[in-house]
Amino acid sequence: MQQVPVSLWTLVAGIVVTAISIWIGHNHTLMPVQASLQAPLVDGFFNVMFTIAIAFFLVVEGTILVFLVKFRHRRGDDTDGLPIEGNVPLEIFWTAIPTVIVLGLGIYSVDVFNQMGGFEPAGHPHSAAHVAHQPGTALAATLSDASEATTAPTIGIGASPQTLNKPADLVVDVKGIQYAWIFNYPDSGITSGELHIPVGADVQLNLSAQDVIHSFWVPNFRLKQDALPGIPTELRFVATKPGTYPVVCAELCGGYHGSMRTQVIVHTPEEYDSWRTENQIAQQQNLNQVVAINPADLSTSEFLAPHTHDMGISAATLESVVMSH
Repeated sequence: MQQVPVSLWTLVAGIVVTAISIWIGHNHTLMPVQASLQAPLVDGFFNVMFTIAIAFFLVVEGTILVFLVKFRHRRGDDTDGLPIEGNVPLEIFWTAIPTVIVLGLGIYSVDVFNQMGGFEPAGHPHSAAHVAHQPGTALAATLSDASEATTAPTIGIGASPQTLNKPADLVVDVKGIQYAWIFNYPDSGITSGELHIPVGADVQLNLSAQDVIHSFWVPNFRLKQDALPGIPTELRFVATKPGTYPVVCAELCGGYHGSMRTQVIVHTPEEYDSWRTENQIAQQQNLNQVVAINPADLSTSEFLAPHTHDMGISAATLESVVMSH
């Protein structure tokens, strides 16, 4: 019986490994649903890296299994192995291949970073004083020093090559504090604990931190950007799928870091306009109430009522606590 050449076995194994690697690399379910224009770019790069990793895993583990079987110790065989000291062509081969792969991935990653806008962070100047004078932004004002002005972000994900030198459709100032995210809309004066944006809009987030380093991460957008104390950063993106997606702080920022979560709600344009109108009216009413009411004229229970309601404390419980003191 004629022995099959090693080169043929190698060719067949290479074809099988390549086919399996490509299929697994492009049919896995490791990533959440794509919801931004930038997500396919990141997923494409991840799929390439994952395909290469699967191929290396199969080659290395497959070689180990073949060697375990083919070169296992056989009963009665006490002879020495072949005196192989080295193989220069093989060593050059297994050094050159990873080098080419790493260089290729490096060039690919730079291209993806550029397409996402990583080389063009160019936001608009904004300041705490500007935020403080917007109607309905009392909370944002308390979180900022009114005398502190920030310059245009020069760090982060900015305009893509397609949107270069074009202003964003929506600008939102985002402040990270231990342990929450505060979103302020300079164009409407709305302050929210959630990020609301319209689908298809070019959104620019101007990120800052009140205390320590935080990291704004939306897994479904495949985007993450640090929020740094005293250094403005930018995150610019386009959401492509309406829905509600988690926002996570990806930088260890203290004892309650794990609870620093909120969500980004991507509306249709009509839903976003409705949300903005409703919140503008509601925050204006709250502001008018604050101006019209003198806190000195309120009883303790009346003064604390709005806050205790948010914490789930009933009016009867609040009154009993106040009376007991």
